[in-house]
Amino acid sequence: MKSVVVTIDGPAGAGKTTVSRQLAEALRYRYVDTGALYRAVALAAMDAGVSAEDEAGLKNLCTRLTLNYEIAANSTRLLLNGIDITDQIRTPEIAMMASAVSARPAVREFLLGIQKQMGRDKAAVFEGRDMGTVVFPEAEVKFFLDASIKVRAMRRFQELGEKGHQSLQEVEQDMAFRDKNDSSRCISPLKPAADAIHIDSSRMTISDVVAKMKKIVDEKL
Repeated sequence: MKSVVVTIDGPAGAGKTTVSRQLAEALRYRYVDTGALYRAVALAAMDAGVSAEDEAGLKNLCTRLTLNYEIAANSTRLLLNGIDITDQIRTPEIAMMASAVSARPAVREFLLGIQKQMGRDKAAVFEGRDMGTVVFPEAEVKFFLDASIKVRAMRRFQELGEKGHQSLQEVEQDMAFRDKNDSSRCISPLKPAADAIHIDSSRMTISDVVAKMKKIVDEKL
């Protein structure tokens, strides 16, 4: 049976991470959270005191970074220069910084090479914002997963739980601001690929979304 590259793009809070993980598991594929790569660069930039507007500084920073995924205790961990940062990058501050640095050509060029390398063996589900449009335009199966901003904000608010320090309204405001940044940037804006299959998860369960996607992928195999 042949293997394919599956891309799942969409805005924050649409359920991409959970759906992508479960779909990859159902297909016995690798799961790659490309958004985490941008968060890793954001964390490194914040630690180094490099501004998201400093193109030269970010380019120089990227030359000193190594990013790797490792499987540990049945979970995928992201290592930045050999240090596990998986849990450190899940904060609202890192999310906003990641959205800002993702608009920088130096950062996108750096991570584009890493992502393409990861996709060479296929049999992978790539989650992100420009997977089907820029990174893997030749992918055999492309999805664009969306949901209303009210639903997405509630999901993110519940996901943050006690770890979060924002009200539901603040989460929604941050999400709307990030949506605008991601969809209006000049380089690789967030948008569905022309041949992407659009799925609105507002009124669907995770299981329903995964089942629908798996059926579509199976038909391509």
